[in-house]
Amino acid sequence: MNPFVTCLWFDTQAEEAANFYLAVFKNGKMGDVARYTTEDPTHGKKIGDVLTAEFEVNGQKFLGLNGGPYFKFTEATSLQVLCDTQDEIDYYWDALQAGGGSPSQCGWLKDKFGFSWQVVSTALTRMLKGKDPARAGRVMAAMMKMTKLDVAALESAYAG
Repeated sequence: MNPFVTCLWFDTQAEEAANFYLAVFKNGKMGDVARYTTEDPTHGKKIGDVLTAEFEVNGQKFLGLNGGPYFKFTEATSLQVLCDTQDEIDYYWDALQAGGGSPSQCGWLKDKFGFSWQVVSTALTRMLKGKDPARAGRVMAAMMKMTKLDVAALESAYAG
């Protein structure tokens, strides 16, 4: 069975987005770029404009599609970046917002293309899955007050 490919719909920025994500995530590669071969008045594309840009990050395949301005990203779809250290959280938090992204809360952000990401600590998921509901509750309460996740503060809440 073939693996899933995540398709990200852009207006005109598919190739730019692919290059951006490949700069942020070091374990990736660019694939084929297909171009419109005929005028497409429905989508406002001209011959030679990028139709799709294939890329792979951390073994996950993506297809950036330049389909026009009809659909926008929403928070209903996001990708999680699981981080083992605060340094990783800090890196991805800053890198994914570079060039016009915006922070949200609880480790969520939007990149400059409007796509949502969750920059999450692996320690957070471990603490929330713990058997002690009081500890997990303190961690959840601390996280709800955060924008970028602070691992030390989460661990402090867990410890009580």
